[in-house]
Amino acid sequence: MITPEKEIPVHHLTSEEFQMSTLSDAGPENFHDVHRHNFFEIIWFREVNKNSRLELDFESYKLENNQICIIAPGQAFNMKLEGEKGYAMAISREIFNEACNIESVLTGGELPFFLNSQNEKTCSTIITLMEQEYKTKARTELLKAYLKAFCIIIGEQIMPQGPLLNDRQRIQELIGLIEKHYIEHKETGFYADQLKISSHHLNDIVRLLRGTTVKKMIAQRIILEAKRELSFGALTVKEIAFKLGFSDASYFSRFFKKHTRQNPDGFRPGKG
Repeated sequence: MITPEKEIPVHHLTSEEFQMSTLSDAGPENFHDVHRHNFFEIIWFREVNKNSRLELDFESYKLENNQICIIAPGQAFNMKLEGEKGYAMAISREIFNEACNIESVLTGGELPFFLNSQNEKTCSTIITLMEQEYKTKARTELLKAYLKAFCIIIGEQIMPQGPLLNDRQRIQELIGLIEKHYIEHKETGFYADQLKISSHHLNDIVRLLRGTTVKKMIAQRIILEAKRELSFGALTVKEIAFKLGFSDASYFSRFFKKHTRQNPDGFRPGKG
């Protein structure tokens, strides 16, 4: 049995800031076994099998042809490739931040989504140019330009449109703020202050657009990180509690059970 490390294994980009591969070449890094990235990854599934699935943060997603998934740094990811066709791009944080300006994607990636037929044609053209450049001169500035064009097209299917755009932008900002501060700040007031609106107004927006509350969004983010650590099984419950900003391990256990109906130890693989 392999002795577990203290953290979920993190896959790093090696020498390049941008790597590109077809899925039939197994991608720019090994997909197998649960791991995290310290970079962004865009995976375009052009053709999949009837049983193709990926696991992202402990949820399993069935894949269809012409779906794209964006994996953000820190997400727990696992997939066994079995002859799927498509592309995988591993992109440094710096380059991806230049190419994409969608806050929700920058903080939490994007679950598999479909491209419409027009965007699929455009993206096919862009990725052909990108692949050709990557295999020949690999000029960084040109690859960045192609990547930005690709992100603009797929962004049309990610970004919300319509009259509620300002409130939706606030939600995206809130998601980013929670990602940065959820360990230190677990109260709604902090996030309302950062967004320069009242707690009451912020909760109204969150209820309308997300059907939840700010406090529940913060709790969901804490529970997600707890599940990541528990599933890897290297840290004790007490260590995880302190890592997530709880001064009392028993309070953390009650918090976890309240939101999952399981004790933390019961969530670990092979238990419960």
